[in-house]
Amino acid sequence: MKHNVRMRRLRSTKSIRDSLAEVSLKPSNFISPIFLVEGVKKKEPITSMPGIYHLSVDNSINEIDSLLELGVDKFLLFGTVSEDRKDTQGTEAYNKRGIVPTAIETLKDSFGDKITIFADVCLCPYTNHGHCGIPDIQTGQILNDKSLKYLAKAAVAYALSGADWIAPSDMMDHRVRVIREALDKEGLSSTAILSYSAKFMSGYYGPFREAVDSSPRFGDRSTYQMDYRDGRQAVREIILDEQEGADAVMVKPALAYLDIIHRVRQATLLPVAAYNVSGEYSMVKLGAKHGIFDEGKIVFENLTAIKRAGADWIITYHAKEALKKGWLE
Repeated sequence: MKHNVRMRRLRSTKSIRDSLAEVSLKPSNFISPIFLVEGVKKKEPITSMPGIYHLSVDNSINEIDSLLELGVDKFLLFGTVSEDRKDTQGTEAYNKRGIVPTAIETLKDSFGDKITIFADVCLCPYTNHGHCGIPDIQTGQILNDKSLKYLAKAAVAYALSGADWIAPSDMMDHRVRVIREALDKEGLSSTAILSYSAKFMSGYYGPFREAVDSSPRFGDRSTYQMDYRDGRQAVREIILDEQEGADAVMVKPALAYLDIIHRVRQATLLPVAAYNVSGEYSMVKLGAKHGIFDEGKIVFENLTAIKRAGADWIITYHAKEALKKGWLE
């Protein structure tokens, strides 16, 4: 090794460090989740996710307006309904006058093309059993092919309401193909699909399940969400979804799966999204609350790691606070 090589010379000033940084974070990299509830003038805190709220449609306008001022213009919508509105087939998921279609119409009327709306497609927030598909009554097995038509109906309902992107998160086989065919049949060929292609059965989802009340009432999701011990299947899922018509793919969660994000980035030319999920967010909040670390520095480091691994878009609950407080500068 040459003795005159000193790597520290490339880190000697902030100007040099900034100019050589391989990764930069911009508001356009972020997709901000929005949790919708029925009613008006509602802004209810989600206890396990400090700073995040259930919002009625009218209050979601205010939230989106504040994020737009910070440069965030992409939003992922989730709906929640009361227990008495849930049933075995998740009917409210594809109710054309339901919470998500109503919100999409209202938000598009308010903001038009200033915002890009991604609509999460899954049955679990709307079923009385909490699963992402339709179960067999006798065995409890989640029926893949029977579930597809209901997911497609939800996708069409959201697209007809004005959603720019459909984001199926259920992990049923072939749902991308069935949704693409259903959208095209309705003349919605310009509606894009962001597939939750590599969604693992993770312990990091706990706070989210409180947010949308979607915990399974029996069993778990191990037969359809991915086993986190296996990374090769993630690449296969990505390839299959691309072949079936996905316009972009997602890895979920993000921080414990940076290797997967990197492998997916190498396997496809499609845009890659990574979901910085609720458990990852809440751990940062809890650690900061107890003075274990500097919240701003940890958020910057985490989001940078996700981008460095290969994500084009980061779905994160940190975006508003990070931009407002200048944590990413």
